[in-house]
Amino acid sequence: MRITIAAVLVAALCQAGWAHAGAVKVKDIARVAGVRENQLTGYGLVFGLSGSGDSQRNRATVQSVANTLRNFGVNVAEDDIASRNVAAVIVTAKLPPFAEPGQMVDVQVASSGDARSLTGGTLMLTPLMAADGRLYAMAQGAISVGGYQFQGVTASLQKNHPTVGWIPSGASIERASPLPVAGEGRELSILLNEPDFTNASRIASVIRSAEPSSTVRAAHAGKVTVSFASPPADLVERIAHLENLSVVQDRPARVVVNERTGTVVAGGDVRLGQVGISHAGLRVEIRTEYQVSQPDGIYYRPGHSIATAVVPSTTIKAEDPEAPLVRIPEGATVADLISALRAVHLSTRDVIAVLQSIKAAGSLDGELVIQ
Repeated sequence: MRITIAAVLVAALCQAGWAHAGAVKVKDIARVAGVRENQLTGYGLVFGLSGSGDSQRNRATVQSVANTLRNFGVNVAEDDIASRNVAAVIVTAKLPPFAEPGQMVDVQVASSGDARSLTGGTLMLTPLMAADGRLYAMAQGAISVGGYQFQGVTASLQKNHPTVGWIPSGASIERASPLPVAGEGRELSILLNEPDFTNASRIASVIRSAEPSSTVRAAHAGKVTVSFASPPADLVERIAHLENLSVVQDRPARVVVNERTGTVVAGGDVRLGQVGISHAGLRVEIRTEYQVSQPDGIYYRPGHSIATAVVPSTTIKAEDPEAPLVRIPEGATVADLISALRAVHLSTRDVIAVLQSIKAAGSLDGELVIQ
């Protein structure tokens, strides 16, 4: 098996000055506290199923149907409901930041009972709540299921999961999602996507230079606080100014190996210490052949039986080829290592084993992540 390796590590980048190439905008590596999605959840009913809904064993579904019908002025006992055209579902959605009433968002619907399929169903009006218990959206609409299920007496055919579906633009936002800013806009918190002390300090220095009248402090590796002397007249404009400031990002030294695809991706500052690699490939082959032993002639002895016998014959063959030696000089990059390993035709599993051994030997100046 040949190795398919993509190494994002080019020596020319280092010669051109990787530090200058790492300059990015603040908004590319951080976000303002409060600017995030919120999860919404609700419980609803899907009607219109063709006999593939919940059975009578799901008493919660039967009770929900009876309660729903009472809201429409139809009084019916739970024991009189025997239809499998209804399924109880859990409805989930994401409330985007700065959402306003009337905005539409996608909805995911998942069966909570023993329904076989939600194909062809329609979700009834369902309130969606956030973790604070307040209503933020209302969901309703026809369900799109990316699968199917057909059953017969002795066979069945299924594709994907027909008990989970989507409603594109199926929920309407009913409550706005404001930006929570402490002190009536006097203070902002900037959160790093990947906490790093160096990057937090650099962001604080850049903002301090751009906002000399403000108090800027790196609270920890993942948070920078900005306190304005007075509430800004236009908070949106002030945030836009801060997030477009340029900062030189300190990138982590990291090597990511994907065993399934044989891909190795290395960061720009990953270096290797001087190391010698000897990786042997022991091959053992065990073969068993069964031979039939047929008695020659016909013999008879009282108390003894004569029959054909199957005799196994096992052969063991071991090959231990000479292990190739690969030497890596001090300061070499992961790309140099990959080129050397490709020259000796190592497999993906062998490459991962070599990288693990180099990391264990302390010759890999970075973090090794295996997916």
